[in-house]
Amino acid sequence: MFLTKKHLSRRTVLKGAGVSLALPLLDAMIPAATALAQTAAAPKLRVGFFYIPHGAIQWNTSHGAAMDRWNPSGSGANFKLSEILSPLEEFKHLVTSFSNLENKANQNSVHAIVPSTWLSGTRPDSSAQGASMSTTVDQMIAARIGQETSLPSIEVASELTAQQAACPSGAGCYYSTTLSWRDATSPLPMEFNPRKVFTQLFGEGDTDAERAAVNAQTRSLLDLITDRTAALQKQVGSSDRVLLDQYMTTVREIERRVQMAAQRDLSAITLPEAPIGELESFDEQVKLMFDLIALAYQANLTRVASYIMVAEGTQRTYNHIGVPDAFHPLSHHANKMDSLVKLVRIQKYHVERFAGFVKKLAQTPDGDGSLLDHSLFMYGSNMSNSDKHNNYPLPNILVGGANGQLKGGQQVELPEHTPLTNLLLTVLNKAGLDMKSFVDSTGEIAGV
Repeated sequence: MFLTKKHLSRRTVLKGAGVSLALPLLDAMIPAATALAQTAAAPKLRVGFFYIPHGAIQWNTSHGAAMDRWNPSGSGANFKLSEILSPLEEFKHLVTSFSNLENKANQNSVHAIVPSTWLSGTRPDSSAQGASMSTTVDQMIAARIGQETSLPSIEVASELTAQQAACPSGAGCYYSTTLSWRDATSPLPMEFNPRKVFTQLFGEGDTDAERAAVNAQTRSLLDLITDRTAALQKQVGSSDRVLLDQYMTTVREIERRVQMAAQRDLSAITLPEAPIGELESFDEQVKLMFDLIALAYQANLTRVASYIMVAEGTQRTYNHIGVPDAFHPLSHHANKMDSLVKLVRIQKYHVERFAGFVKKLAQTPDGDGSLLDHSLFMYGSNMSNSDKHNNYPLPNILVGGANGQLKGGQQVELPEHTPLTNLLLTVLNKAGLDMKSFVDSTGEIAGV
């Protein structure tokens, strides 16, 4: 695609005209004789990982295939979503499901390491004194594209369970409470307070004026820290200089984020009021976290997000959908039909909330398409049959257009016991990392 000889800054046009992101991609925004994919106007990929605990009801209960409520069938025009996935019907042409996935990293672990091994494919080193695992896929992608936004990634959750709140500090707590690891020793906590997430995205303060004032104060403080640290480095020994260098690395990252925040153009974004804190309504809490992620994508504040939609081992009840039972005890269904039906209702509810988020992105213009066209999402669980705490087959789907990189509209039948890391490798490569292998992968999944 080659366009005009004129070249206008898209940021300038948006800000100067005071219009919304619905503004179409104009010829004048593209440099002369330049392909769209080679310009700043090229669509930016958004990536998200959305986790549900306790697996899904598939063919591996005592009721067999007749009770499978997760796996779709067919492909193309014959692609038919299952009961649990049916809320995504409007977008089934952008849905890809996979059979026979297995993650050996969480084998026989009950709940203890299931979340952290979903995006790592690596079993933690239990002999290590501290945290010891590996970088997760979301953070590998964030390392590649995260410097283009004020926040390399965001990590959120819908709740903090009583067990998590009571968990003493240490690596063991993180294995069951986070999806994301920056490196082998750096777990990233999932933020469950919507106000803190809002502040992380848009800054401290309830109004634009308050946020601008805090931002200016932060810049002044960082300038002071930089000047004084530079002077101090001339007065201390070599070992202290190493410590100060490490300290300044953190300061420079904060400076980068502040500078990116100052450059962002939020004129097209209608910000809600800053949330007070965690909401009493779990349903509203789940939706609010999705809304905040959608805003972050739309404003290009981050392009990578991970979200634990409900905590591992949760005692959460679902009265709002007619299920008064706590999720975790109910997940030990003992093949009782009444329990299985209730679990299907819970699992379908979470897909409904995810589908609402997907629809919002589909309705949000982004360049020559929508945010959904330019997104790649992985939704699923790292557990299979919750009554057995097993890890095969794992229920996972990909959703989105991924800038034309994702085929969609199909159920991919894989060989038995295909490593989950094959799917993770596929995601990495569609995000542009061009990797040959990942942990115990045996290859990228073809035809996706």
